[in-house]
Amino acid sequence: MNQFSACAAPAESPAPAGAGPALTADATAQRAVQVRQLGRMPYQAAWDLQEELMAATLALKAENRAAEAAGQVQRATPNHLLFCEHPPTYTLGKSGRPEHLLLDEAGLAAHGATFHRINRGGDITFHGPGQLVVYPILDLENFRPDIHWYLRALEEAVIQTLAEYGLSAGRIAGLTGVWLDWEPGAPNPRKICALGVRCSRWVTLHGLALNVNTDLRYFDYIVPCGIADKAVTSLQAELGRAVPLAEVRPRLLTQLLGKLAAYEPALSSASAS
Repeated sequence: MNQFSACAAPAESPAPAGAGPALTADATAQRAVQVRQLGRMPYQAAWDLQEELMAATLALKAENRAAEAAGQVQRATPNHLLFCEHPPTYTLGKSGRPEHLLLDEAGLAAHGATFHRINRGGDITFHGPGQLVVYPILDLENFRPDIHWYLRALEEAVIQTLAEYGLSAGRIAGLTGVWLDWEPGAPNPRKICALGVRCSRWVTLHGLALNVNTDLRYFDYIVPCGIADKAVTSLQAELGRAVPLAEVRPRLLTQLLGKLAAYEPALSSASAS
């Protein structure tokens, strides 16, 4: 079981020799992605759904291993992209430090926020209204079993989405996520998108959180990702205007599908927000 930080990037690794198992179902079906627009939902409910989808995929992979041993064709494992936003929520990864949450229980209640210890890597981050959250539950053996490639693909999808709004975003060496003023020596590096994932048998959990119209004051009550010397920003703060999530969502979806070389066979659900 692997967890990867929302803050620290994994070391570079060479690309794997192959992109999947020897005996597979149709390659087109392997790269199909079911997209679900979940609207605003409590963090725990979204986490439970992710765990349920991951468990189902892992069970099917176990069946496929038995089929492979028997020389039988394997069934394609599903891939999911869950789009949602959350009520005010702080999450702390397995390697995070509790003191990076600067509120006690009374303070959380006063700000209408909840707190969850979760099973991704990394430290503490915030989720809330106006933030576009994407949870890819993917079998990377359907795409490319390389966690470094996967994280960079997620980042690049966000970078290209922000470019559509005239923003030059990029990466900072040693850190995951997407940043503005990211170039070496830039005076004010600002994080606009956090990433944190877990991976088991190449099935992914958790994902990315892009600040669109997020109330950035909530970040004042944490040390975001345990990084005290860098700021947090949002699309609204950078453009000087609110941007509808319904406008950003399809742009980010298009970029994600392109960077993953995936496709959406049909809309599975829709929810306006």
